[in-house]
Amino acid sequence: MTNLEKVYNIKRIRDLTGVTLSDAKNALDQTNSFDEALKLMQAKGLSKASSRSHRVTQAGLIHSYVHDGRIGVLLEVNCETDFVAKTDDFKDFVKDVALQIAASQPIYMTPEDVDESTRQNQRETIIELAKIDNVSKDKLESVVEAQLEKNLAKLCLLSQNFNKDPKLTINDLLQTLIAKLGENIVIAKFVRFELGKVQADLVAKDV
Repeated sequence: MTNLEKVYNIKRIRDLTGVTLSDAKNALDQTNSFDEALKLMQAKGLSKASSRSHRVTQAGLIHSYVHDGRIGVLLEVNCETDFVAKTDDFKDFVKDVALQIAASQPIYMTPEDVDESTRQNQRETIIELAKIDNVSKDKLESVVEAQLEKNLAKLCLLSQNFNKDPKLTINDLLQTLIAKLGENIVIAKFVRFELGKVQADLVAKDV
């Protein structure tokens, strides 16, 4: 790795995780691998983000997005201070989340918010499909549970893969932003409208 490559990778690690340049450099020196250094600093960043989760979020933005006059999103994202709410990083995150909601149609915030009726309907559908595929009885339960987890993840905003970078979930993106900006940040609520569909079916539960 040349010095120029090293400087570039240090900056990338800092931008992706929110850690200091010094921490990013030490991680790269320690591992001599961008991917390994990134994993170390992501863990460090997530740990910092977790420690901030109890802080009160009373600032933020309400953002609206309309696509082609057919799909609309109203989104509220909260942070601790107006200063952070005005940063480009925060604004870009809010815009990216609004685009994600418009494109990927989440209904819930997290899998824990999914109501029992939806879970049961999903489970029954998966069981029927498994029977059609001749899944053996001894494997049926594990197959159903694994597929149910995948299906519920697609319904929930925080567990969806980020459309711009499918290696990350929306929660990964959120935790990285928290680590980078040094404040607790919460996706408070969202509503997705689609022309001809009933609004009540598309309201996310508060968290």
